[in-house]
Amino acid sequence: MKNAIVLLLILFSVAATHAQSASEVSKAKTDIVAVMDAQAAAWNRGDVVEFMRGYWKSTDLVFVGGDGVTRGWQPTLDRYKKNYNSIEKMGFLKFSDLEIDVLSKTSAVVLGSWSLIRSNDNPHGKFTLIFKKFSDGWKIVHDHTS
Repeated sequence: MKNAIVLLLILFSVAATHAQSASEVSKAKTDIVAVMDAQAAAWNRGDVVEFMRGYWKSTDLVFVGGDGVTRGWQPTLDRYKKNYNSIEKMGFLKFSDLEIDVLSKTSAVVLGSWSLIRSNDNPHGKFTLIFKKFSDGWKIVHDHTS
């Protein structure tokens, strides 16, 4: 009986540590949307470096796109600069259809759509982002965009 009580206390303690209130989940979602809104605004100003502030500045960052896997913050920035080296190529970025699943106090997954409005075309696709919360806020640690 004593062991069962100890086990229950441990389980409740672990659950309480990882459980989040509805307001904490709502705040996490609001903060993540703010990161993405800031990224879109930076992109639409032609500021790729500022756009990259939404990503984890680490060699462990992973970006998966149509042209393969890019690992690391700097190589991801270099990829963006190479592929979008003018305002015309960048166009106007819009994120939509966001589904944010807050997994814990420090991790979330975002499924959504992206589109670029440009003078000659309108490329668009889907993405899955893994966000992690750091001391300086939520950052994308893994981006799979198609």
